[in-house]
Amino acid sequence: MSLAAETRRAVRNDPFLYEGLRAGVLNYSAAARYLDVGDTEAVVAALRRYAEELPDHEATDADVRVTMESGVGPADGDPLLVVGDTELASGGGDWTAVVATGEVSPRLLRDALGRLDAEDIAVEAAAVAAASLVVVVGRRDGADAVRAVEGVAER
Repeated sequence: MSLAAETRRAVRNDPFLYEGLRAGVLNYSAAARYLDVGDTEAVVAALRRYAEELPDHEATDADVRVTMESGVGPADGDPLLVVGDTELASGGGDWTAVVATGEVSPRLLRDALGRLDAEDIAVEAAAVAAASLVVVVGRRDGADAVRAVEGVAER
């Protein structure tokens, strides 16, 4: 495998590097040292060439409505989220569901989970399908989680 191919593979294995490369905010020398796949200067050159080929990082500008439902927990009937045999619904639980509807996508979920992680908000469950995205967090984190998901949807 060529050094360029090895560099691309290594970048794809670290999504934060891939996104940084797409966004044009990556320090090539630091990334080359981090990747440690060969001579730093050669890897820098491979990163520059790879960055030129990647699509630009696009703003989503999606039409998304974000709401919050308190008292979410395991329950039967009218679930907000189903994972395996577990149904999570409103009805007296200790969690809060952040529900985004509209132009949602797996990419939006990925970005929302990253933002929640950066905000140190623990996620209990999450999913996206059709025109709905649901993220379940602790009750006290609900308002901060709504702001985080709104922020990701607006950029």
